[in-house]
Amino acid sequence: MNKIIKYVITDILRNKIVVIYTVFLLAASFSVFSLEDNSSKGRLSLLNIILIVVPLVSIIFSTIYMYNSVEFIELLVSQPLKRRSIWLSLFAGLASSLSIAFFIGAGIPVLIYQANMIGFTMILTGIILSVIFAAIAFLATVKMRDKAKGIGAAIMLWLYFSLLFDGLVLFLLFQFADYPMEKPMIGLSALNPIDLSRILILLQLDVSAMMGYTGAVFKDFFGTSTGLVFSFFVLLSWIVIPVWYSTRKFNTKDL
Repeated sequence: MNKIIKYVITDILRNKIVVIYTVFLLAASFSVFSLEDNSSKGRLSLLNIILIVVPLVSIIFSTIYMYNSVEFIELLVSQPLKRRSIWLSLFAGLASSLSIAFFIGAGIPVLIYQANMIGFTMILTGIILSVIFAAIAFLATVKMRDKAKGIGAAIMLWLYFSLLFDGLVLFLLFQFADYPMEKPMIGLSALNPIDLSRILILLQLDVSAMMGYTGAVFKDFFGTSTGLVFSFFVLLSWIVIPVWYSTRKFNTKDL
């Protein structure tokens, strides 16, 4: 199992796409902190990159990598190894590689310019999002045998979490504008890891003061220790559930 993880990490970190992704994050991170007048603007600019680029690259690269590794996976399955161990090793290697790339590209600049709780939260959130969307990509690849359909599904999932989900939430808010929707919004935020990550970071940046009563409700809940535990539990669930389900499907899948 450890050999598979080491091989996957080594293979991915030498991949040109991952190298370009790391360099892009590194350049963008240093740029936003160097060009902005204050660190708060730099953090907000970097937050947009983390919430858009990181999930996009993680889910699409993971999906393509898994489809391109079909022959390697078939070779591993032919060996006296448990399918569960093979699948979890592949996921661990892929998730670790993307996390390392993110930490080098965005984590190091954040530690240089913002070595505080906000900076640590941004780094942790970026790493968790990398792992979450790698897990979602694993689920997409094991559910769909066709490569084109799998990549298309990955892109649609990213669009849903990044754009469409917010549109649906706004639609619900307009439809039920006469009802108190602030507390149900807390539950809705758990259905989208990107939104939940955004709320966690924005509340620490004190931008919640600009969000009105809804921001106050979020701060009263997510700003407490119970809210933080709930948030990270939900984010971890976004990793565990897709990995668990994809592992079950892989165990019974006809290769």
